[in-house]
Amino acid sequence: MKPNILIGVDMGSSSLKALALEAGSGQAVALSRMPLPHTRLPAGGCEVGAAAIRAALTHVMRDIAQQLGPRTAEVCAMACTGHGAGLYALDAKDQLVGGRAVASTDQRADARARVLSSSHGAQLFEDVGCGPWPGQPTVIAAELLGADAVQRGELCRLLFAKDYLGFLLTGEIATDASDASTAGLVSLATGTWSQAAFDASGLAELGAHAFGPIVPSGSAIGKLLPSEAALCGLPVGIPVAMGAIDLLASMTAICAEGRGRAVSVFGTWCVNAVIGPVMEPKPAVAAIVNFGRGNERLYMENSPSSMANIAWLAGVLALPDARAVVDLAMTVPLGASGLRFLPFVNGGGGVTAGFVGLKSHHTRADMARAVVDAVAALHARHMARLAAGGLAVSATTVLGGGASDARLVRLLAAFLGRPVERCADDETGARGAALYAAMSQGFDDAAQGSALLAPCEVIEPDARDASAHADFNAGFNELIDSMSPVFTHISGSAR
Repeated sequence: MKPNILIGVDMGSSSLKALALEAGSGQAVALSRMPLPHTRLPAGGCEVGAAAIRAALTHVMRDIAQQLGPRTAEVCAMACTGHGAGLYALDAKDQLVGGRAVASTDQRADARARVLSSSHGAQLFEDVGCGPWPGQPTVIAAELLGADAVQRGELCRLLFAKDYLGFLLTGEIATDASDASTAGLVSLATGTWSQAAFDASGLAELGAHAFGPIVPSGSAIGKLLPSEAALCGLPVGIPVAMGAIDLLASMTAICAEGRGRAVSVFGTWCVNAVIGPVMEPKPAVAAIVNFGRGNERLYMENSPSSMANIAWLAGVLALPDARAVVDLAMTVPLGASGLRFLPFVNGGGGVTAGFVGLKSHHTRADMARAVVDAVAALHARHMARLAAGGLAVSATTVLGGGASDARLVRLLAAFLGRPVERCADDETGARGAALYAAMSQGFDDAAQGSALLAPCEVIEPDARDASAHADFNAGFNELIDSMSPVFTHISGSAR
């Protein structure tokens, strides 16, 4: 039988997943996932051990092979995707420095990022499309490893999450434009590494040599090592293709660009994005990404502020999961009797989370409602900022783990005042990676509307509550704006 099975691997902020698809039908023939246990540290630290990543990758790949059985011989290619930024630094022995990776939600470099932003923010936004932020690999490395880490030989290579997986599978080090640019390290004008960004990081002697070459998504980077094949039970030498950052992989999985759709990702991060033409002057958005597609750019509004808030509350209230938080929230009306929540449990840019208007009559359900309302409202706020920049966001698809709960999606639709589309398939990142694997094998139609694309459905807002949602939205935006001086004051006091 002609090999036609594709494998996509996705390392997210909370779990590692692998998905096997038939290239012809798009049918999922195997799926596996394993949680990635993160260690929470003082001052906002968030790390995951190298052993945990290794164990998760081996587990999901072996599980996929076991599910496929004899059909493992039909696997023709694989590719990886993963969350952006964070720190995957290799030492001289090609091991993760300190035996761990640092998550993109880590906040220990927040003060450093704010100082860098004050001195270099405008220059860097013009050059690379974003200012310094705590989750950048270079900023984290300077904070945790020291400005002389490269000189000391402690830091030899820097990778991104998906590229670390690719390195484990193939022994090769490479990256793509979407990860490098989202991390604020690539010149928007040239698509090559930005020396200005390296210099601003404060890491002496850091340069392009620390990273792998930038290669196109969908191009082969190596083959499955014999040692990896033996671990997971797959054939030796399966081609491994370059993927893209998980956002772009998910957008590829729904053909967002081809269908003219913006996306709102209810994941650990609050991510809202749309692909559009190069614009001058640049719109005032959080980030502009040169993902290697000619005169097009990925425009983003994001913060580490979405489902992480709901997961945090689930832990605080001893609820089993995010869905249980939403269940509790929906037992009280919109607005939670005047209780509001600032949804920034993972910080970012000096902001912090907190309840506003808390009184003795408020209940656990009011707290849950305030958190859920705030998460959806922040996505709507970000979408409005993209629209204010002249970007087309009226056709929106909701992705991420939160998209599996239609109530959250309907709440966003109500705040936006229009229908939205949702993709309830939480494996869009892995599916997108499988599409890049398909491209490496010449299946050029795979990314343009074939059966490999993830299914979507339209969610309508409740028109009866339009006025109430509009009022809440306006009040939420006013609250965020009015709290900015407080955030600034608290951040200054904490230095």
